[in-house]
Amino acid sequence: MTIYLNGQYMPIEEAKVSVLDRGFIFGDGVYEVIPVYSRKAFRLEEHLLRLQHSLDGIRLANPHSHDEWAGIINELIARNSGEDQYLYLHITRGAAKRDHAFPVPPVKPTVFIMSSPLTTPSPELLQSGIACITVPDNRWLRCDIKAIALLPNVLLRQMAVDAGCAEAILIRDDAFMTEGAASNIFVVKNGKLLAPPKNNLMLPGITYDVVLELAAANGIPFEVRRVLKEEVFSAGELLLTSSTKEVLAVTQLDGKPVGSGKPGPMFARLHRLYQDFKRDVMRA
Repeated sequence: MTIYLNGQYMPIEEAKVSVLDRGFIFGDGVYEVIPVYSRKAFRLEEHLLRLQHSLDGIRLANPHSHDEWAGIINELIARNSGEDQYLYLHITRGAAKRDHAFPVPPVKPTVFIMSSPLTTPSPELLQSGIACITVPDNRWLRCDIKAIALLPNVLLRQMAVDAGCAEAILIRDDAFMTEGAASNIFVVKNGKLLAPPKNNLMLPGITYDVVLELAAANGIPFEVRRVLKEEVFSAGELLLTSSTKEVLAVTQLDGKPVGSGKPGPMFARLHRLYQDFKRDVMRA
């Protein structure tokens, strides 16, 4: 695996970061994940805009221009094998003496990017769907920032793993759904797709955008609004989306079947539309 670190491409075994890096000491940094199809970064513009939003959220100057990011990303894709990859970008405030306040003067940010194989859900998983649990959303109030300090998400996801499930669906204030620990969640009620709104309580997913665009383009009724906890439990279908998971059906929630307990018609249609979109647009 060839990675990028602070201006250099190198084998991952040779990469070194200071123990005083604020990402290591404080979790002071942001990240981004970009899927790559047929060696082309998907929606690079949108991902870089989301990265900029995260950097602005932690008051960290962007270390690269759009064109510089594009050049680095395309070079890293070329240096790694695999037609389909996913890139992990990791930017911290840099190495400085341990002090909660920002370094004065500012230090050089740490920029790390690595590529991994993009593995999509197996046919067996698409046929069976996944099991999830609901858990209280006890994270901070800036979930729209893609911060590297992901310990709350790690603990919430581990609760799902401990319960033998694939994901945790997060319920805020015992009242409404926000998202999954590492995904976005859609509810299907009476043939309509319900999506929680983009705000500070959820991470705006790029795949989330694609699903809503596909729904709009294909006459699938949808509504973006606060989704109540009761609507999650009474859903006819639940769908999970992410860059690596694409579109998956949630067929069991808290040990009980969702709808019929099998992937439903909305999942089947959106999954087919997503695969067509991947073939015709993502790989174009």
